Amino acid sequence: MLVAGFPAGSFQANCYVVAPAPGEECVVVDPGQDAVDDLDELLREHRLKPVAVLLTHGHLDHVWSVAPVCGARDIPAWIHPEDRELLSDPGKGFSAQAGQLFGGLELSEPDDVKELSDGATLRLAGLDITVDHAPGHTRGSVTFRTPLGDTDPAQDAEVLFSGDLLFAGSIGRTDLPGGDYATILGSLARTLTLPDETLVLPGHGPQTTIGRERATNPFLREVVPHSGPSRGL
Repeated sequence: MLVAGFPAGSFQANCYVVAPAPGEECVVVDPGQDAVDDLDELLREHRLKPVAVLLTHGHLDHVWSVAPVCGARDIPAWIHPEDRELLSDPGKGFSAQAGQLFGGLELSEPDDVKELSDGATLRLAGLDITVDHAPGHTRGSVTFRTPLGDTDPAQDAEVLFSGDLLFAGSIGRTDLPGGDYATILGSLARTLTLPDETLVLPGHGPQTTIGRERATNPFLREVVPHSGPSRGL
């Protein structure tokens, strides 16, 4: 599997591309502020053809460039319905004071928007991508999981695109509209049922693993991994 990315714009939100191998189709995850040029360079370097954009949530720093990226290639964007309105009205994701910083900014939905559902498996670019609804940072936050395949000695290991749910040493903020602390703890409890070797690629900052975060992340000390039969919310 090929996974590559870069931090986009002033928010340094991680934008990723995921493909079975160089020279094949790929998906793009979270094209944020000023992501177009760096994304184009990454696609050329690895000879990739995007077939979809996947959005972990609707905050501006993760969706800023979604319309131009989708429009230039005539591909769909996937987002949870609870966050869809943020594609065209990003101010709803901020407090009134923070929203003033982006006064006059206008975004629009891509022409083709598809809605994500909890537990769904997307079959895109030769990949099987599992969607887990993980609210708490926003109402429509999701994570994406896909097998790492034979690039990793653990045959069943997965990579988790965690958005702003889980970071290396931290968790997502819950003080913006749609955020809720108790809800994000529930989402984290379900995420912590994943195997230790699960590679976590967060929305900001460096990569980590589930095992490392379970052992060392101070914000997870009060989180008990959910032991029920279903990880869905």
